Amino acid sequence: MYLVIVYDVNVKRVNRVKKFLRQHLHWVQNSVFEGEVTRAEFERIKANIRELIDEDEDSVVIYKLRSMPRREVLGMEKNPMEDII
Repeated sequence: MYLVIVYDVNVKRVNRVKKFLRQHLHWVQNSVFEGEVTRAEFERIKANIRELIDEDEDSVVIYKLRSMPRREVLGMEKNPMEDII
C-alpha cells in the first residue's frame, strides 16, 4: 500500500517523529512523508508513531492508497523522488 503521512506535533517531539519516518518513507516537505510499505511495515509505523506522540496534543494523519498517486508539484520540489536509491 502507498502511504502519505502528515503530522503536526509539538516542537519537543518533532525531530523524533521526523527521524523515525525517514527510516521508512520518503520525505516530501516539512511534516509530509510518503512511500510504498507492506501491511506489516504499516502496522509497525502506526505503533511507533503512537509511542512517539502525545495523543492529547499532537496530530498525525495517515492516508492509505492502493498505489502511488500521480503527483504534480507547483513551485520548488524540496526533495525530488528521483533522489531515492
